[in-house]
Amino acid sequence: MHRLRIAFVPGVTPDKWARVWRERHPDIRLELLPVEEAEQRAVLDDGTADMALARLPVDRERPTALHCVTLYEEEPVVVVAADHFVAAADEVTTDDLTDEQLVLPERSGWRPTVAQLAFPPMTAKEAVEVAAAGTGVVVLPMAVARLYRRKDVVHRPVADLPPTRIGLVWRVEDDGPVHQDFVGVTRGRRASSGRG
Repeated sequence: MHRLRIAFVPGVTPDKWARVWRERHPDIRLELLPVEEAEQRAVLDDGTADMALARLPVDRERPTALHCVTLYEEEPVVVVAADHFVAAADEVTTDDLTDEQLVLPERSGWRPTVAQLAFPPMTAKEAVEVAAAGTGVVVLPMAVARLYRRKDVVHRPVADLPPTRIGLVWRVEDDGPVHQDFVGVTRGRRASSGRG
């Protein structure tokens, strides 16, 4: 293998792992491929990427089985217009948001008690723009909220929502020493250490 293609979703920063990889494996070119979360599985299935830094969960069975190593968790935050009452708080709970309009469905399935309008499908970046206009609020992983930061919005942690998880996924049938070496890099193993 002369190259390793790693897809990554918005908010994930693979730079530190890429630096370590390039120091250890100058003979294997590392290519970083930004992808939208909706494409994180498809780029493995169609061969565009060898591995993906994905926001979990990912269907690990269809169409082919995937390996998955969970790397870290992300704190959920609510993104609101800068003049929203949430801006005055250090953190909020879902009780504080019970009368809010969600621009995107919240990934754990939580919904405010107030009747929700049907917003058209949109990206996280578009959802932050809608929140900036004061039309609704959006709950995102903190890394995504930071990525799409704007002067007219603020984000605050939502204390009682579950975190999202970032994992490294790849096709079981493609597993090999290069894949395992990259797993080692993400887990902080030294070049001389074995698996485990």
